Amino acid sequence: MSQPTTAITPTRAQDFPEWYQQVVRAADLAENSEVRGCMVIKPWGYGLWENIQRQLDAKFKATGHVNAYFPLLIPLSYLEKEAQHAEGFATECAVVTHHRLEARKQADGTTKMIPTGELAEPFVIRPTSETIIGAAFARWVESYRDLPLLINQWANVMRWEMRPRLFLRTAEFLWQEGHTAHETAEEAMEETRTMHRVYADFLRHHLAIPAIPGEKTERERFPGAVNTFTVEAMVQDRKAIQAGTSHFLGQNFAKASNIQFLGRDNQRQFAWTTSWGVSTRLIGTLIMAHGDDDGVIVPPRVAPHQIVILPVTPKPDTRQEVIDACEALAQTLRAQVFFGEPLRVHVDKRDLQGGAKNWEWIKKGVPLRVEMGPRDITSRSVAVSRRDLGPKAKEIMGKEEFIRNATDLLEDIQEKLLERATALRDEHTKRLDTLDEFKAFFGADDDEKGAPGGGFALMHWAGTSEDEEKLAKDFKTTIRCIPHGDEYAEEGACFLTGKASRRRVVFARSY
Repeated sequence: MSQPTTAITPTRAQDFPEWYQQVVRAADLAENSEVRGCMVIKPWGYGLWENIQRQLDAKFKATGHVNAYFPLLIPLSYLEKEAQHAEGFATECAVVTHHRLEARKQADGTTKMIPTGELAEPFVIRPTSETIIGAAFARWVESYRDLPLLINQWANVMRWEMRPRLFLRTAEFLWQEGHTAHETAEEAMEETRTMHRVYADFLRHHLAIPAIPGEKTERERFPGAVNTFTVEAMVQDRKAIQAGTSHFLGQNFAKASNIQFLGRDNQRQFAWTTSWGVSTRLIGTLIMAHGDDDGVIVPPRVAPHQIVILPVTPKPDTRQEVIDACEALAQTLRAQVFFGEPLRVHVDKRDLQGGAKNWEWIKKGVPLRVEMGPRDITSRSVAVSRRDLGPKAKEIMGKEEFIRNATDLLEDIQEKLLERATALRDEHTKRLDTLDEFKAFFGADDDEKGAPGGGFALMHWAGTSEDEEKLAKDFKTTIRCIPHGDEYAEEGACFLTGKASRRRVVFARSY
C-alpha cells in the first residue's frame, strides 16, 4: 500500500469537513472535551486567540471603547422583558435551576450527587449579554452627559449546539461583545457602522481574509435588532462563514431595560443602543480559508510564533554550540519589529529527530522555519522554508541576509495569503439572473463529505422572508448579506418573483 503524500488525510478534495477536523487535531489547536459540544483549546490554538484578542482590543480602544465584565448568569425574567430576543435564543439556552448538591447513598452502595435547593428564579447561562448589560446601563445613565457609553467585554458564552464542530460551532465559545448606548439614533447607527468596518479591516489586514461586508435581511437579523451588519468570508469549499456582526438595536432593548436619560430639552427619553461581536469562530474561518493538505497556514500577523528556528544537531558534541548559535539568532530577530510588534521567534530545543520537528511546525502552520547546523555556523548561512510554499521548498540564505529580510518575507507571506484567498473568492463569485442558473450553480444538495457548494451567487432579489425560507429548505442556501458597494447596485428583476430589484444580494451555502 502506498504511503499518503500529504500530512493530512483525507485531503480537502476528498472530504472537506473531515479534512478540517484532522487539521485541527494535527495542528494541536483544540480537542473535544468530556462535556458534549465543548472544546479544550490547546496552547497553539489559544495563542492564536490571544493574538486576535490583543490586536482587536487595541482597535476597540482606539475607537474609544473600554473593557468591563458582567455576570455569566442572567435572570430568566431579564430575557422575558425582550420577547423577540428571548425567542430567538430560546432553543439554545442552558438553564441553572438549583444551587446545591447533596450526596445520597444508593441501594447498591454508590453515592449519587442530587441537585437540591431549587432557585426561586432560574438563571440562563449567557447566550449573549444584551439584557444584563442593559440593566447595568439603566443604573449608570442619568443624563445625556453620561452618553455615549462604549463598553466591551471579553467572555465566554453558551448556546446549546446540537451539531458541534470545533471552533465553528461549540456549545461554549469565547468571544467579545461590544455594547453601547447613545443619545441619538444617528450616533448609534454610526457606531454600528464603525465597528462593522473594524471587523472587515481586521479580517483583511490581520487574518488575510477578504470578507464581503453587508447587511442581513430581516429573516437573518439578530433577534431584537433593527439592522444587522455582517462580514461574510468564503472558505475553500466555497461556503460562507459569518465572521462578525454589528447590530443597531434602536430603542428596543433600552425600552425593555428602561435605559432612560434626561435629554438636552429636560425631557426623559430612551437611549439608542448597539451590540457587536466576533468569536473563536475566527480561528475556524482562518483554518478553512488558508489551510492545505499538510495542515493549517497561519497568517504572520496573528501567528503565536512567526519564526521557528530548528537546531540541526547530528552529533552530541556539537549540540550546545548549535543551540547557542540559534538562540543568538533568535535574540537578534526579536529586536526587529513586524507590524508594530517585536518578532515572535521560538527556538525548538527539544531532543527530537529533525524530520519530526519540521513536520510538526508545518502542520501548525508557522510562517517561517529556519534550520541551522554546524556547517551553517561555519558558512554563516541558514535554510529558510516558507509555509505558504510546498513542504519541500527551502532556500539557503546568508544569515545576515535573512536577518535583513525576515520582516519582508513575513509581509510577503501575509500578502500572498490575502491574494490567494481573494482569487478563490473572485473565481467562485458569479452574477446570475435566473432560477435555472441558480439551480445549476448550487447543484444538488451537499453530501456529508462537503461537496463544493457553488460559491457566492450575486442575484437580484425582491422576495419575502417566506421565499427565503423555502430556498433555504430546498437548496440549503441563504442570503448571506445585502452587500455594500456601488458595484452591487443595478436595476434588474428578482430571479424568483420577477419583481423589480435595484441591488444584488449574496446567496451561498454556509457554516
